[in-house]
Amino acid sequence: VIRPEPCGVCGSRIRFGKTAIKCCQCQLLLHTKCQEQCPSLCTPRPHHHAWPREGVLADFAPSTPPLVPTLVVQCVTEVETRGLTETGLYRVPGAEQLVREWKRKLLRAGGALPALSSVTDIHVVCGVLKDFLRGLKEPLGEGTASPLQLLPGAATDIPDDAASDTALRHVVSKLPPANRDTLAFLMLHLLRVSHSPDCKMDVLNLSRVFGPTLVGHSSANPTPLAIMEDTPRQCKVVARLLSLPPNFWRGFVQTEQENLVPV
Repeated sequence: VIRPEPCGVCGSRIRFGKTAIKCCQCQLLLHTKCQEQCPSLCTPRPHHHAWPREGVLADFAPSTPPLVPTLVVQCVTEVETRGLTETGLYRVPGAEQLVREWKRKLLRAGGALPALSSVTDIHVVCGVLKDFLRGLKEPLGEGTASPLQLLPGAATDIPDDAASDTALRHVVSKLPPANRDTLAFLMLHLLRVSHSPDCKMDVLNLSRVFGPTLVGHSSANPTPLAIMEDTPRQCKVVARLLSLPPNFWRGFVQTEQENLVPV
């Protein structure tokens, strides 16, 4: 396994480097130990079958700008309220079962989300946010109005930094509105995390964590080799995005974070 995915039988995530079984007919992926519990007949299923109610980002966005899903706002708000003194924020994993339970609970709640203050471990909240973004049908840095390679090309293929920044700003502005606004909201949040000495998560560390989550691959159906080759480019894209000035990102969100917190 190169890209960790949930087992189709038990639901637990199959981790990087582990051996797994995948059906060549229905693409069901499972632990080797779960083979005996596997259904005997194939049932065609969509590629993104890990969680219920997944979709593109716009499916979760509000109807009025800034178009940032309430789930994203609430997770970020909780992390900034009590997590900016935690070492390894977003790098240290939360308990997998709790992440799965809370993500499912938040998705089922729709717009009226339960309070995350009852989640004792802030790393679980971080895990919910990462898993939500990872489970979208299109990565945040993609969208029907943005070709797969635009962001990596703007960030890595232009040697002049000023020209690269200009190209990157242009590509971001052309993202679908929900993707653009949510990306801006997340970049401002990650900059705050990177500026917290207690977190010990600088831009390089955060780009390694969020690169594969936020940026698409060089092809629609990447091979394991392509995934490994794309990873450094994905990390560089996020690092370049985080190098853009905060005022650029604030221009899309148009309001301070406090005003985005759901009442």
